[in-house]
Amino acid sequence: MFICLKDAVKKYGEGEAAVYALDHADLVIGKGEICVILGPSGSGKSTMLNMLGGLDTLDAGDLTIEGRSLIGLTPKERTLYRKEEAGFVFQFYNLIPDLTVEENIEVVSDISESPLDLSEVLGALELEPYRRRFPRELSGGQQQRAAIARAMIKNPKLLLCDELTGALDTRSSKNVLQFVEKMNRQYGTTVVIITHNEAIAKMADQIIWIRDGRVEKSVFNEKKIPAEELEL
Repeated sequence: MFICLKDAVKKYGEGEAAVYALDHADLVIGKGEICVILGPSGSGKSTMLNMLGGLDTLDAGDLTIEGRSLIGLTPKERTLYRKEEAGFVFQFYNLIPDLTVEENIEVVSDISESPLDLSEVLGALELEPYRRRFPRELSGGQQQRAAIARAMIKNPKLLLCDELTGALDTRSSKNVLQFVEKMNRQYGTTVVIITHNEAIAKMADQIIWIRDGRVEKSVFNEKKIPAEELEL
C-alpha cells in the first residue's frame, strides 16, 4: 500500500450552505501502479489530486503516502514534500516561454535532491532533438512531453497528472500516454491520472470512479492493455 486516503473530508462553507468536495472518501493505491480516476466535472477529482500532491489540506480524515501521514504538516513540510516526492503534469503545460526545453527542465533539476540524468530523461521522452528549442517552437504533444520530463527529472515517487491529454489531438494523446507508461515501467513511479476520458482507464492497473466527493467504485483492471493500443 503506497497511498491510503481514509474518511477524507474537504468542504467549502458552513452549515446548510456547505459544499463537500470530498465527502468521507476512501482509496488505496499500490506502489508502482498506474491509477486512473474518472468522474464528471465537480465530482472531486481535482480536489483529490491536490490532496495527494500536498497542494491543499483535508478538513478531516487521514492521508498517508508510503506510511507517512500528510495530516498536520507545516507549510514548509508540505513544500518539501512537493519538492522531493511529488511530480505534477497539468493539462496546460505551464512551460516558461523564454526558456528552452532543457532550461525548463533544469529549473526543477537544479533544486532537486537526487535528480535523474537530464540526457537520460530527454532520451526516454524522445526530446533530445528539441532540447534547445523554445516552447513556441514545439507541437502540443512535444510541449506535454517536456512537461512530463520536467516532472520526472526530480525522480518523484508519485506522478500526478491532471487531464494531461485534454488539450491534445488523438495521435499526440496516445504518444504522451505511451511516455507516461514508459516512465512508470522504467522508474517504478506510481502514477495517478485524473481524466474524463474513460478510454484511458484501459491502460491502468486500478480504475477509480468518483461522484459527489465519494469513491463510488474501485476495480483492478484484469484486462490492462498498452497505451499504444488505446482507441482514444
